[in-house]
Amino acid sequence: MSKHNELGKAGEREALAYLKKKGYVIRHTNWRYGYLELDIVAEKDGLLIVAEIKTRSTLAFQHPEEAVGRKKMRNIVKAAHEYVLKFDWQGETRFDILSVVPRGKIFEIEQIEDAFST
Repeated sequence: MSKHNELGKAGEREALAYLKKKGYVIRHTNWRYGYLELDIVAEKDGLLIVAEIKTRSTLAFQHPEEAVGRKKMRNIVKAAHEYVLKFDWQGETRFDILSVVPRGKIFEIEQIEDAFST
């Protein structure tokens, strides 16, 4: 596995642990609908949380959350819509971005709640 793929997987593991520690109930990880994927689907306080994980080795060029453009957002929303239908989710849905950046042996995580609202 290439270095950036290894970093991405490590970032997803750290984000998952972070969400669990904050009391989120994890429903699915890497849930797929065709070619689309939801990184983490969780539940907390009656909300369905769809979390996109963006891991970067450094913030020098682009903050991870800036890597989620309009097309990516549309794809996540489309996959989330199919998820809601498949699992008959009746509540509200929120879209978060978790920015994950390694700092030595630890990871700095920033959670941007309701990241897709304008």
